[in-house]
Amino acid sequence: MTLSIDVSSSRRKNRKRHFTAPSHIRRKIMSCPLSKELRTQHGIRSIPVRRGDHVKVVRGFYKTKAGRVKHVSRQRWSIWAKGVAHEIYNGKTVGIALHPSNCVITKLNMKNKDRQEIIDRKKSGSKAQADDRVD
Repeated sequence: MTLSIDVSSSRRKNRKRHFTAPSHIRRKIMSCPLSKELRTQHGIRSIPVRRGDHVKVVRGFYKTKAGRVKHVSRQRWSIWAKGVAHEIYNGKTVGIALHPSNCVITKLNMKNKDRQEIIDRKKSGSKAQADDRVD
């Protein structure tokens, strides 16, 4: 196995790169896994979460809740879903900030053709990797 000079194995450096990542890199880091139905349908495992996707919480205190993503904040590493909220002391309902890794996408927002291009590109890349493993 060859090691790259450009990639560090230091925990300290990796955490720094993660938490100071620019916005275009954070988009990829903030990916959600797909549900089993979507995984078999599209042939990919995860995709960056987008407003309008339907998610289900699978980890944490709110893991029975599901809803449509209404806001994605790359700065706070969080997403907010419409059906995931709790009531505070004065009776108001407040949304819960969720980390995308604790959610599963159950329905994709396919209104934009760019999303289908991302899926096709990821699918073709995974097929190429599978072909390399077989050889």
